[in-house]
Formats: sequence, structure tokens, C-alpha cells
Amino acid sequence: MAEIAMTYGYVYVAQIAMGANKVQTLAAITEAEAYPGPSLIIAYSPCEMHSIRGGMTNCQKEMDKAVKCGYWNLFRFDPSKESGKFTLDSKLPAGGYREFLMNEARYSRLTREFPERADTLFTASEENAKARYEHLQRLVEMYK
Repeated sequence: MAEIAMTYGYVYVAQIAMGANKVQTLAAITEAEAYPGPSLIIAYSPCEMHSIRGGMTNCQKEMDKAVKCGYWNLFRFDPSKESGKFTLDSKLPAGGYREFLMNEARYSRLTREFPERADTLFTASEENAKARYEHLQRLVEMYK
């Protein structure tokens, strides 16, 4: 959705996760509000149905884990800037992708019922996450 909006060339777009980076979240909201056109902010927000180990009291930590392992990326696209329109606020994923998935019952229950299929899907998901991060790095270069 974010990239579709970015292709219009006049929409401010940000992807955030408050529990991972409060400064980036506030910057995105402030920039979106100040932008003289349409703005789109997409937020990662765990819910009860994710069945996070330890419950919803851990949702801020879960957001942080999602960003650190590369499951969710933080970025901002400001078309009003002359250069540096795209900012990748996420760091290079630090590993722990599978552990992140196993911390949520919506994923871990699949390993109990269909372990081989789960392994295939989780591996593909991690590979897609790596490719997505590499793509975002290319966007930084493209919008310099």
C-alpha cells in the first residue's frame, strides 16, 4: 500500500511502529500533519488476536522485535523535499526472525499442526523480509 501511494508522487507516506521507535513515530506524524497534501501513515500495531506470548502487556516490546528482526520496516517518504525524499529509519535486521514468529501463537500453532509446511512458509517469509529491506535500501538511493 505504501509503495502504491508513493508512486503518485504527491502523497506523504510513512511506516511506523511506536514501540520500536517513538522518535520516528512522532517525526512521521509531525511531518504528515505539516505536509500540504494527502498523507498516509501505516502503523504496526499488535492486537489480541496475534496471541503474543505474555499477553498484550508486551505489545510495545513486540513492535520493537518486529522491527529489529526485519518483519516490519520503518520509513518515511516526503515528496516535498528536494533531495532525500525517502528515509529508511530501520537498521539492518539483526536476526531473530523465526524467534519473533514463534512468540505469537498465530504463527507458532502452525508448527504443531503442519511442521513441514510451517518451516517452508517461515523460511519464505524471512527471505521476503530480507528482499523487502534490500528494496527499501534501493529506494533510498533512488530518491537521493
